[in-house]
Amino acid sequence: QVQLVESGGGLVQPGGSLNLSCAASESIFNFNTMGWYRQVPGKQRELVAHISSGGKSTYSDSVKGRFTISRDVTKNTVYLQMSSLKPDDTAVYQCNAVGPVDSGSFTVYWGQGTQVTVSS
Repeated sequence: QVQLVESGGGLVQPGGSLNLSCAASESIFNFNTMGWYRQVPGKQRELVAHISSGGKSTYSDSVKGRFTISRDVTKNTVYLQMSSLKPDDTAVYQCNAVGPVDSGSFTVYWGQGTQVTVSS
């Protein structure tokens, strides 16, 4: 079974920076994409960023220019570098991975989530 483990969450002041990590139990090349989602109580889960197996990254408009997704394939790890953080960035951040399409279906995996709180 694929496991995704997030780390790096915590409390940070507005304007500060924080780096999240997502360690996968197997090669990240096994997935079409890996990415980060976030969810705030009372609001639907939203995509933050994702990166394809080929290294192409995509961002939500709300974080574009402030967040950077990257990867270290030797460590089976995807990172999310967050800067210029705002209180609205406060959420539970979850890592996900989307498996390749085989026979018309695919599998989506999720980490347990890590809390990011932006507050003074």
